[in-house]
Amino acid sequence: MSWVVSQDQVKALGHVALVAGGDSAEREISLKGAQAVAGALQRLGVQFSQVDGPRRLLEQVESGHFDRVFNLLHGRGGEDGALQGALRLYGIPVTGSGVLASALTMSKVQTKRIWQAVGLPTPNYMACQKLEWVDGRGQIVESRVAELIEKVGLPVFIKPNREGSSLGMSQALTEQDCIQALQLAFEYDDEVLVEQLIVGRELTCGILADATLPLIELKTPRTFYDFEAKYAAGTTEYLCPAPLNNEAAAQIASVCLTAFRMVGATGWGRVDVMVDDHGQPWLLEVNTTPGMTESSLLPKAAMAAGITFEELVWQILSQAQLA
Repeated sequence: MSWVVSQDQVKALGHVALVAGGDSAEREISLKGAQAVAGALQRLGVQFSQVDGPRRLLEQVESGHFDRVFNLLHGRGGEDGALQGALRLYGIPVTGSGVLASALTMSKVQTKRIWQAVGLPTPNYMACQKLEWVDGRGQIVESRVAELIEKVGLPVFIKPNREGSSLGMSQALTEQDCIQALQLAFEYDDEVLVEQLIVGRELTCGILADATLPLIELKTPRTFYDFEAKYAAGTTEYLCPAPLNNEAAAQIASVCLTAFRMVGATGWGRVDVMVDDHGQPWLLEVNTTPGMTESSLLPKAAMAAGITFEELVWQILSQAQLA
């Protein structure tokens, strides 16, 4: 290691809870990430125990078992501010963002509203409530789809508002595509985001300790960077650092860091962005608990910056604070 962690620093962390799994749709991805992080914690000599899900964690926190929490839960119940708020009541530091930013960024719609309010670029969109868009027979109300197309246009991406890993997400090119995509997205969430499709390059910007990591460009032969492309296909290209000139890379990174700060996010995270053919970045969403699997993006960006996986885990853990 080019960096050194002393035994006193390790001891000062106390007993760490590595919480993962839970019951969200991203459970398996969370557990895969925890396996990698657990290996790093072992190599660092950190005393830790892995706990499955927020309920079991809080039971053990109440009994006084842990001094801080490495949160690797994805989705609702772990990434949405609920766990962060509970741990604050117990006075236990937790990795990542606090209650406000975690709750805010769990909603793609609310995140975009903040960005629009401060003048940051994000694609045109429409928020759709299931109660208003699905009739008594469980069918999408077609008159609403016409309204959607008039407001946002075609093509669009249709996404569950509070899901990650591209679950329930579809690209829609026609009115019929919109109907099918809405039906799928409403299976995952009662609120759905319909967002203008930006044609261009897909990038992501990792953030660690209030600084950006090298940008990554994602290239997939699939229609878009969906769940299969992320975790199973094996055909996705990750270009890191992204092939951009220094000025363009610095501009995109600056926009992403500002977007991260504007929603109150701290510690570590990732901002996803599209860059159109004119070089204009368009912000998509913030991930306050990025994946930590072997194929995950943040570890790739850290490696490109010369940060080993063990150092990345250490930096995330050592920055844990009261949410």
